[in-house]
Amino acid sequence: MSDGKNSGDIKRNSGLLKTSLGVTFATLLSRMLGLVRVRLEANVLGGGDVASGWFLAFAIPNMLRKILGEGALGQALMPLVAEIDGSGDRDGMKKGLGTVFFVLGFILAAIVLLVSLITFAVSRMEFIQSMELFRTERMKIILGLLPLLMPYGFFMCLVGVAGCVLNYCKEFFLPALGALLLNIFLISGLAAAFFFHQNDLHKVLGNLAWLVLLSGFIQLVLMFLLLRRNNSFPDFRKTFSFKSFTNPLIKKLFKTALPGIIGGIAVDVSFLVDRMLAVYLGARAVPALTYVDRLIDIPIGIFAISICNVLMSEMSRSAAKEDMELFVNDLQFAIRQVFFFCVPMAAGVIFFFDILMSVFCLGGRYTAADLEAARMVAMFYGAGIPVFCLLKVMVPAFHSRKKMQITLYASLCAIVLNIILNIILMQFMQQGGIALATVAASVVNCTILFCVLKKEALAPAVTPLALTLLRTVIVAAVSAFLATLLVKFAVAGENNLMVSIIKLGVVGISFSVCYFGLSALLRAPEVREFSDILKHRKKA
Repeated sequence: MSDGKNSGDIKRNSGLLKTSLGVTFATLLSRMLGLVRVRLEANVLGGGDVASGWFLAFAIPNMLRKILGEGALGQALMPLVAEIDGSGDRDGMKKGLGTVFFVLGFILAAIVLLVSLITFAVSRMEFIQSMELFRTERMKIILGLLPLLMPYGFFMCLVGVAGCVLNYCKEFFLPALGALLLNIFLISGLAAAFFFHQNDLHKVLGNLAWLVLLSGFIQLVLMFLLLRRNNSFPDFRKTFSFKSFTNPLIKKLFKTALPGIIGGIAVDVSFLVDRMLAVYLGARAVPALTYVDRLIDIPIGIFAISICNVLMSEMSRSAAKEDMELFVNDLQFAIRQVFFFCVPMAAGVIFFFDILMSVFCLGGRYTAADLEAARMVAMFYGAGIPVFCLLKVMVPAFHSRKKMQITLYASLCAIVLNIILNIILMQFMQQGGIALATVAASVVNCTILFCVLKKEALAPAVTPLALTLLRTVIVAAVSAFLATLLVKFAVAGENNLMVSIIKLGVVGISFSVCYFGLSALLRAPEVREFSDILKHRKKA
C-alpha cells in the first residue's frame, strides 16, 4: 500500500514538474531575450543618470502589473473561478469574468490618470523643482516618461488576470510566451539606437516608451483570443454599469484579494523601494541594482514563478477537495526543487559575477566603474536567489486556501524591516547595503510563513528539506571551485568580450556537469525526477 502511494506521489510530482517545464521553457525564451536586452540597455543607456531615470520610470507601471495583475488579485480569482466552474455554470463564470475585467479596468484607468496628473503637477511646481534631487537629469527623465509609461500597467494588469484564468484552464505555455513581446519590441528599439549611433538618448527613451505601450496592447489582444479559444472569454453584457461594483463576486474577490495583494508581492515591493531609495545615492546606484536584478530575475522567472503558477492551480484543487496530504506533498516537492535548482544559480552569480557582467553589460556607455558599483549588490542579491524563489512558492500555500491575511502580516513586517535596514545600511555600504537589507527582510518573511504552516500542521518535514539544502550548498560550492580552476587554466587572454563569452561558456558547462554529476553520485532524488521527465518526453 505504501509502495502504491509512493508511486502515485512520484507520478504526480513528475506531472507537476512536466507541466511547469512547459512554462519554464516559455519563460526561458523570454529571459534569454532579456539578457540580450540587458546587454543593449547597458551599452546604449550606460550606468548613469539616463539608465537610472529609465529604469525607475518603467519600474512603477511594472509594479502595478505585479500588484494587480500577476499578484494576489489573479491568485484570489482562481479559487473563485474554480468554485463557479466546478458547479458546471460556465456561462456564470464568463459573466463573472466580464464583471471583474470591467471593474478592474475602471480602477486601473483611474490609477493611471491619477499618477499621470500628479507627475505632471510635480514637474510644474517651482518649489519642488528647486530641490537638488529634482534638478538631476534622472529625476527629469522620470517625470517626463512616467505619464507615457503608465498605460502599460493598465494593459499588463488585465493580461495578468487573463493569464491566471488561462492557467486554471490548464493553458500554461502560450500565455507564458506573451512575455516575449516586450523584449522583442525593446530589443528592436535598442538595436536601432546601438547600430545607428543615435546620440539623442532622450529621443531613444521616448521611442522605447512607445514600444512598451504597443507590446502591452498586443499582449492583451492575444490573451483575449486565448480566452475565447478556451471557451472562457468574459461576457461583458450588462457589465458596463456602476452596479458591477456592488456585485457579490467583486465584493468577495476584493475582500479575499486586498490583504493578499500586499502579502504576495513583498519581494517585488522591496525591489521597488530599493530603487526609490537608491536615487538618493547617486547616478550609478539604480542601474547597479537594476542590472543585477535582471540577472537574478532569470532563475526567479524561469523556475520559481513557473512552478508557482502550476502550484497555485494544483493547490487550489487540493484545498477545495480538502486533500491536505496531497497539498503538503506538492509544497514539499516545490521547496526541494527550489533548493536543488536555485542554490547553484546563487553560486553562479556569487562566484562568476565578473564574467557575467562583462558579457551582459560591460561595453559602450557601461564602464568598468559602473561594473564595480554593482559588485556588492551581486554578492547579496545572488545569495538571496533561493530565498526569493522560496517565498514565491510558499505564498500559494496560503492564497490557495484564501488565507491572504497571513501573507499580508508577514509581508508588512518584511517591507517595514526592509525600509528600516535600507536606511541604516545604505549609509555604510551604499547600494550593497540596500541589497543586503532586501535579502534579510525576505528571510524574515519566509521564516514567518513557514512557522505558521508548521503551527497549522501543513509544513513539510524539516529534516529532509534541511538535508537537501545542505547537500545542494556543498555540491554547488565544490562545483563552483572546480569550474573556477578550470577556467583559470584553460582560458587565457585579455578581458575582451570574446574572451569573456568563452569563459562564460567554459564556466557554465563545467559547473553544470560537476553539479549534476556530483548530485547524481549522491543519489539526489531531484536528478531522478528531472531525468524521468526527459525520458518521458523522449518516448513521447
